[in-house]
Amino acid sequence: MEHRKTCIVVLHTLLLLRIAVATMEFKNLTLPGQHPSPELVSQDIQRKVNVSITRREMLAYTNIDSSISCLTGNPIDDCWRCDPNWHLNRQRLADCGIGFGQYAAGGKGGRYYIVTDSSDHDVINPRPGTLRYAVIQTEPLWIIFLTNMHIQLSQELIFNSFKTLDGRGANVHVTGGGCITLQYITNIIIHNIHIHHCYQSGNTMIRSSPTHFGYRTRSDGDGISIFGSRDIWIDHCSLSHCKDGLIDAVMGSTGITISNNFFSHHDEVMLLGHSDEYLPDSGMQVTIAFNHFGKSLVQRMPRCRRGYIHVVNNVYSRWEMYAIGGSGNPTINSQGNRYTAPANRNAKEVQNFDKVTKRVETAQEHWKGWNWRSEGDILMNGAFFVASGEGLELKYEKAYSVEPKSAALIDQLTMNAGVLGSRSNKLGKWTGGDGGVEDDENDYGEDSDGSSKPNTMNLISSLLIALLCFMFMCSSCDPVMLL
Repeated sequence: MEHRKTCIVVLHTLLLLRIAVATMEFKNLTLPGQHPSPELVSQDIQRKVNVSITRREMLAYTNIDSSISCLTGNPIDDCWRCDPNWHLNRQRLADCGIGFGQYAAGGKGGRYYIVTDSSDHDVINPRPGTLRYAVIQTEPLWIIFLTNMHIQLSQELIFNSFKTLDGRGANVHVTGGGCITLQYITNIIIHNIHIHHCYQSGNTMIRSSPTHFGYRTRSDGDGISIFGSRDIWIDHCSLSHCKDGLIDAVMGSTGITISNNFFSHHDEVMLLGHSDEYLPDSGMQVTIAFNHFGKSLVQRMPRCRRGYIHVVNNVYSRWEMYAIGGSGNPTINSQGNRYTAPANRNAKEVQNFDKVTKRVETAQEHWKGWNWRSEGDILMNGAFFVASGEGLELKYEKAYSVEPKSAALIDQLTMNAGVLGSRSNKLGKWTGGDGGVEDDENDYGEDSDGSSKPNTMNLISSLLIALLCFMFMCSSCDPVMLL
């Protein structure tokens, strides 16, 4: 009997030791794709922005280059938009990323796949030519669109790794069930797509690769759901009116850049982190840069649980509850943003609420040590940022982003946020460098299907592309054929 008790005690002690070791392992967890020094990544953004701004100022001073009308100081856009022949090398875009998601290769090096069919009738055996058929393939693909499209998804669109969704040159709207799911994959670029009016779906069989389909439970209705994935770049998209979040990244996702997007008409905009207790999210690293958070937004821009979040050079026009929130001790590095507080007095500080930041369901004695830093931010209409943490000056002295000299600089960096071009489908407008969107550009009514009619030149180009593709009997075309 004594021996049995001794064995039980020993086993219990070993179990406690194993739990302690596992906890220590999670605390020191390094996710695949996690950068060992996030401050250096923040500093690299500073360098790239400064190089782009300096180049623009020098060309304006010397007046020797007509491309000055195109340059904005935004290092992503200046990397490719000023090339009048950008459409001859679309895959150059993959070299223009910044921040934690800069290594997202997307479909670089792969074939071009042209979406010719906007339908989504069969989620188990999708038809060649549809978007669903493209995203489930195992090979790298650079996915483009034959013409303007409204793709009404019947179920969530499950991607495979190494895909680029490139909506340049067309007006592409994705709505419906799901919408976009990035689960346990890597290297995704989503560029220049309208994503809105996404709702819950599921409880059905859906194909996720050429060799596998399986049962999917009910989805949340996010615009873009990032689940256990890395090396993700979402750029120049317009997102609104979804059931849950516009962009959610959870379950150990990392290496993410969310840039140049336009967000509007939504409650819980962006969630980063699964839960306060999910320790692997401590390795999450996300860059949020050059975005415009527009009208009719309430909260979560973003809402962070754990991880390192770099919020840099964004415009926050409106919110109702708070802009940036968090729990679970995330690191938030806010630099060079413009926060304009709402006129509504209900958004002012109440208990843990304040104009910009909110520590969610956490007492001050717990959050006062969290590293939340504001550097070079412009705070307007009474907005204020409650910083916290010890040793902040030392921690962030090498992580400064460009300090805006005036609000005009931030406007310059974010002037083209959202889908390039407008709902009226003036597709040639932005190729000359004077694109951009206003708040009303993305004010999709509840009865709007988000579709638009192609203009005559675009229709002729589309017919020529279709004819050439048919002649060569291939699902991919040389980019010379595109525009």
